[in-house]
Parts: sequence; structure tokens; C-alpha cells
Amino acid sequence: MKRREEVDKYRDMASEDLQAEVDRLKESLFRLNFKLALGEVDAIKKMRQDKKSLARIRTEFRQREIQAAK
Repeated sequence: MKRREEVDKYRDMASEDLQAEVDRLKESLFRLNFKLALGEVDAIKKMRQDKKSLARIRTEFRQREIQAAK
């Protein structure tokens, strides 16, 4: 999925759905850390993608928080 499509997808999601996605990504990163420790090379690329997705979701949460404060 392209970055712009991913950002648009997160903007359209409800806060509860975003929180569920955050939980899923955290679990995924936790499991990928174990794979990385075992030496699986493909885990590195997936970890980078998940970290970026998590950051995008957190950014969306922060934007909503700022918008609500206005």
C-alpha cells in the first residue's frame, strides 16, 4: 500500500478502530523482534513498515487531539 493511501485509510477510520490497529501493530512488532533475534532477515523490512504505520497512526491521533482542542 502506498503511503498516501495508508494515510487516507487512517483518516477515515474511527478512533476505536485506530486503537485496535495500534494494538495489532504493537503485537506484530513484539513477534518480529523474536524473529529478528532468531536471524530471519525478512523480519527487518516488515519491522520498518510496521514502525512507520504505527507512527502514522499516532500522528493521526495527535492531529485529532489538536483539532478537538480548538
